Amino acid sequence: ALRICADKLRRRRVTLARSVATEACRRAENGQEFIGRVRDETGIVLDIISAQEEAQLAVLGCHVLLEPGLGPAMIFDIGGGSTELVLIESTGAAPRILDWQSVPWGVVSLSEHCGDEQPGAHARVARYAEMRRILAESLAGFAKRTADHRASAGAPGPLRLLGTSGTVTTLASLHLGLPSYDRRAVDGLIVPAQSMRAISERLSSLSIEERREVPCIGRERADLVVAGCAILEAILDLWPADQLGVADRGIREGI
Repeated sequence: ALRICADKLRRRRVTLARSVATEACRRAENGQEFIGRVRDETGIVLDIISAQEEAQLAVLGCHVLLEPGLGPAMIFDIGGGSTELVLIESTGAAPRILDWQSVPWGVVSLSEHCGDEQPGAHARVARYAEMRRILAESLAGFAKRTADHRASAGAPGPLRLLGTSGTVTTLASLHLGLPSYDRRAVDGLIVPAQSMRAISERLSSLSIEERREVPCIGRERADLVVAGCAILEAILDLWPADQLGVADRGIREGI
């Protein structure tokens, strides 16, 4: 994949680029070794950014899609190896970050931690409940820190929530009933939170074979989307907005 990126950069005669790596390289014992191999084999110089910078870039990349309103709002990014939540206050061109949290649970890391899916509806329900428990436990401190902000944000109007990730764009596609993914239909969409929860519950109850047949999921993400649903539901528990903004943009646009 990185060789393809390098080829595109060469063909377009790019002379200045910033390329970043996130949680997988932060956590891997051979993260620096991987960075060196990428540089030697492709010429791409990856910069391993901190969780804080990852959160800041995600906010900068998608905050323009946040619904207008008063008081604090929550922006989140569900990744492969981590999830970032950022509490912001809209102030002019760039939002002011009030608080943030990064947890080492993304769709890949959570799926791997909970092990392969076992056959049977009961096993699927138990695995999904365990995923939600892990997230709730990991976010407990952040939930406590942001409780006052949550109360104050609800006073002037509805809670505002914006998500950027493959999970939210996939679920938004299912909400719209799209036969295949269409960024133009999804980026900037506002979806009722209850619809996202209902879709999450339905997907978590399906077998992996059944999920592979669902439009907009496909074979490659069928095993990962359940973890994304669990993370999303944990975020909705923490910041119980009535509706959720969907962004197909993030770190890249932030850079």
